[in-house]
Amino acid sequence: MTDSVHPEQGGNPGRGWVESYLRYLASERRLSPRTASAYRDDIRILAIHAPDTPLGQLSAHDIRRIVSAQHARGLSGRSIARMLSAWRGLFRFLARERLCTHDPCAGVRAPRSPKRLPAALSPDEARCLVEIDGDDAFATRDRAMLELLYSSGLRVSELAALDWSMLDFGQGSVRVLGKGSKTRVVPVGRAALAMLRAWRARRCEAACEDAAAVFVNRLGRRLSVRSIQRRVRSAGVRQGIAARVHPHVLRHSFASHVLQSSGDLRAVQEMLGHASIATTQVYTHLDFQHLARVYDAAHPRARKKRSP
Repeated sequence: MTDSVHPEQGGNPGRGWVESYLRYLASERRLSPRTASAYRDDIRILAIHAPDTPLGQLSAHDIRRIVSAQHARGLSGRSIARMLSAWRGLFRFLARERLCTHDPCAGVRAPRSPKRLPAALSPDEARCLVEIDGDDAFATRDRAMLELLYSSGLRVSELAALDWSMLDFGQGSVRVLGKGSKTRVVPVGRAALAMLRAWRARRCEAACEDAAAVFVNRLGRRLSVRSIQRRVRSAGVRQGIAARVHPHVLRHSFASHVLQSSGDLRAVQEMLGHASIATTQVYTHLDFQHLARVYDAAHPRARKKRSP
């Protein structure tokens, strides 16, 4: 792509305006560096597949050709949909700056992908996971992390960013900063509160480099997302759980188990911090699977006939 030129000079937006768009995402939309980096990678695909065409001259045919090429490479429909979303955002930004008169992505849809239900542990597996053994301070820390993930359905990034000031032990709640810099308050169960208190009492056994952070390593530094993922995976292996356990599995388990018990989809949406209830509705499929298993096991007309 060519460098940016003001349209009144007869040019077309190029790389310079892409950088302006990425700065806009970081400063005004307040997207995380990781999300902004993903947007950059998605937009770079436009430059790779149409290196000699300025952004303002791309057509719907060009976009469909690029989408087809990505799908042929094995990119999933979900990934292509995210990529198209990044491109649409770019063209909306260019239209706002009067650098583009049309959105070539309009009407272009990602290929459909098979709907994958999120993995979830059974209630017994979740209970087994959070009841890991260990008497030292960092076993207490790990159990507090597991209890909180399952109790409140936090994302791993939210858990890693947690400060003591965000916990309200009196109210039994936690305030987290979720996606899109949106704050929500989520209840914390009694078992998780007890383990958090136990960890807080032993927190002094780690160095105090980051005193505000709830979950730290032996040097007192805040645990990274990757470190938490490793600790959760290790706990799953130790407890003999056949499924591959990671923090998001506990989030899915929290959502499906609360929904099975309450049937309150709106409440689950609020606790998970989903912007759209459509995102939360996937858990109704998990709930139906549970009901179907109960039905098959209990209803006389659902049982398989025994062989004569």
